[in-house]
Amino acid sequence: MEKALTYRKLIVIGIFLAVGLIFIVRLFYVQILVDKYILSANNNVLRYITQYPARGLIFDRNGKLLVYNEAAYDLMVIPRQAKNVDTLELCRLLSIDKEEYIRRLTRARAYSPYRQSVFEAQITRGNYGFLEEKLFRFQGFFVQLRTLRKYTYPIAAHAFGYIGEVSPDIIEANAYYKSGDYIGVNGIEKSYEEVLRGEKGMKIRVVDVLNRDKGSFQGGKYDTMAYAGTNLYSSMDEELQEYGERLMMNKKGSIVAIEPSTGEVLCLVTSPSYDPNLLVGNIRRKNYRALLFDTIYQPLFNRALMAMYPPGSTFKLVDALVGQQEGVLFPSTTYGCPGGFSIGNGKMVGCHSHPSPLNLIGAIQISCNTYFCRVFRSIIDNKIYLNTRQAYEQWRKEVMSFGLGKKLGLDVPGEVNGNIPTPAYYDRYHGKDRWRSMTIISLGIGQGEIGITPLQMANLAATISNRGWYYTPHIIRAIGKKDSINPGFRDKKITAVNTAYYDIVVEGMADVVTAGTARASKIDSIDFCGKTGTAQNPQGKNHSIFIAFAPKLNSKIAISVVVENAGYGAEWAAPIASLMIEKYLKRKVKRKDLEDRIMNTDIIHGIYKKDESGKGRFLPD
Repeated sequence: MEKALTYRKLIVIGIFLAVGLIFIVRLFYVQILVDKYILSANNNVLRYITQYPARGLIFDRNGKLLVYNEAAYDLMVIPRQAKNVDTLELCRLLSIDKEEYIRRLTRARAYSPYRQSVFEAQITRGNYGFLEEKLFRFQGFFVQLRTLRKYTYPIAAHAFGYIGEVSPDIIEANAYYKSGDYIGVNGIEKSYEEVLRGEKGMKIRVVDVLNRDKGSFQGGKYDTMAYAGTNLYSSMDEELQEYGERLMMNKKGSIVAIEPSTGEVLCLVTSPSYDPNLLVGNIRRKNYRALLFDTIYQPLFNRALMAMYPPGSTFKLVDALVGQQEGVLFPSTTYGCPGGFSIGNGKMVGCHSHPSPLNLIGAIQISCNTYFCRVFRSIIDNKIYLNTRQAYEQWRKEVMSFGLGKKLGLDVPGEVNGNIPTPAYYDRYHGKDRWRSMTIISLGIGQGEIGITPLQMANLAATISNRGWYYTPHIIRAIGKKDSINPGFRDKKITAVNTAYYDIVVEGMADVVTAGTARASKIDSIDFCGKTGTAQNPQGKNHSIFIAFAPKLNSKIAISVVVENAGYGAEWAAPIASLMIEKYLKRKVKRKDLEDRIMNTDIIHGIYKKDESGKGRFLPD
């Protein structure tokens, strides 16, 4: 009996505890979770508006604003709420027909009848004014503030890159992005996307049945702030970039300039190019297609990073350094030139007429093919190695220590490796152990299978000016206000060639400009060093190439210029490089006649014309 009473007592206590617990839980739910309940229950009258942050700005090395933001608007739609819409008026405002309206609404409904999606993207501020005053007539539609990228100067399109709508693959891989978001697609915009994009926020607004905004939900209690992206400070010099693009107008090729002491890229010119503002806003898709399918000029192709050329005679500098390192070449080494280098069977690597014999400095100054064929042969036939393959592998290793034949690591996407052929390549082509120095002799003068990008050429010039080292080239020098860049950009790369062997090569390059193949491009009061190159082109006229640095000591600029189908290096590439050097070091150019000739010659079409005033101008064929 006593046990039964105790059991009943426990049951009663348990009931009271259970009821009390229910009241406590309910009280917690009402007081703590009620707002979230209301938030969920009112989805049909609440509008969730993403607050897109302003992307970070981009400045040049002197503080000039290069890339900024401008307000734009996306017209959003929630298909389930799109009722009693004045479709004719909306179509008129958007300059679309009713069929296009139906197609877009069907696409949005297929995405989700209940969730918002973009109906018309990136409406400009001017056009938005006409839409805003009539928005109440389009139930289910609303406007979301966005920003467009704008470019202060119509330059450096390939360096900046552009932004575009995220793909489904990106959305699936990265939870940050949602449908309708934008992302850096190329250039700096892509490389520094996470820095530039900032952090999105969210605002919740109450909307009545007439599509009118009635204010913040719960006084903005559940809103979140957007945080702007971080500004970037580039190493580019706006004036130098703009000047380079004018010099390369109506020419195919590139100009790359680097500050040797830091690895900072001063300009990255690729030509033909385009105005980066063409890929902004709702005109981007149309313009992108036009640029993409322009197979004649290929304006989207970044020649500075993606084109590979035989370096021609500029590569003789590398063999001059490697030959000394290998102990088969000395400053006093002298070879005669009978007009070319015989490779047997009546074949010859030709050479131009010049004084003979020559020592190392003279051979660089005059750019003697015979001399450097003999240098290359002495490297590959060096008796300290067991066979040709072993000697070639050592030569290749030393060549690649200059950053050739591999990506340098520039902080702009698209860079290619270039090509310093492997022994395996020659095994496949000639047969294993069936090739010798004479088989591959064209490598000695920068021809044959060698492929080098303009960026690598400029870096080679920087490396020689530094007497044997370089920093990874980079285009962003600071993130935000701090000097915070990739630590790898401060990692000094040392070549496999001893520093002691560079001065003699530098002397030869100085003589190239004062009395050698580029003497027509010398600059008063600036002692600069250079090397001409003429790259053979099976598809047409040879490519004109020149690399240089200035001043001779404590260089401030190293540069490469490639002008496709333009002939000798001294004819076009060398004068362009000298004008660029003068512009950068003096900030103005005195040689106006040379400048006029370069700017007013259309090499693509082979024309130079002047108008009635005597000034040069470009005219169609």
